[in-house]
Amino acid sequence: MTNYENLKTLALKAGFDDAGRLDVSKLEFLQDVRDMCAADKCHNFNRSWSCPPAAPSLEEMRDRVKKYSGGLLVQTVGHMEDSLDFEEMMAAAKRHSENFERLWDALAPDYPGIFPMGAGGCGKCQPCTYPDAPCRFPDKLAYSMEACGLFVSRVCTDNDMKYNHGKDTICYTACFLLE
Repeated sequence: MTNYENLKTLALKAGFDDAGRLDVSKLEFLQDVRDMCAADKCHNFNRSWSCPPAAPSLEEMRDRVKKYSGGLLVQTVGHMEDSLDFEEMMAAAKRHSENFERLWDALAPDYPGIFPMGAGGCGKCQPCTYPDAPCRFPDKLAYSMEACGLFVSRVCTDNDMKYNHGKDTICYTACFLLE
């Protein structure tokens, strides 16, 4: 049986600001969210193995998560001077990515079938090999929650986790599905 208090402690130790249990049965894989990816506001659409159209289809995602009994939802919160504080947005994104990798490495030995979903596209290789060559690090490829069709604020709300942390904050959210 998974001890979520221990997992939360591990997540906080990895640097996350908040963590909590993820009820996998509440995940909804939505075409509307995938369609937002095509607008390419993050500049990863059709440029990364971790993002559409290379990311698995919503049906493949639904099938893949059936084997998971639970998961861990994690967040990194950035505190900005104002809503246009691009430096803090990028610094928080970097912290989140580092926290994500650190926790993934810590969880992997106990959860060999772990399915991580990050915030935004993979940034390990610049540029990504997509579509000309296979992914250089397929064992460390994490799809973004949005690329999987998840409406992140709803995932947080459905799992009793705050999504909006107040004025002049930015929140990056990721999750790990665990067998």
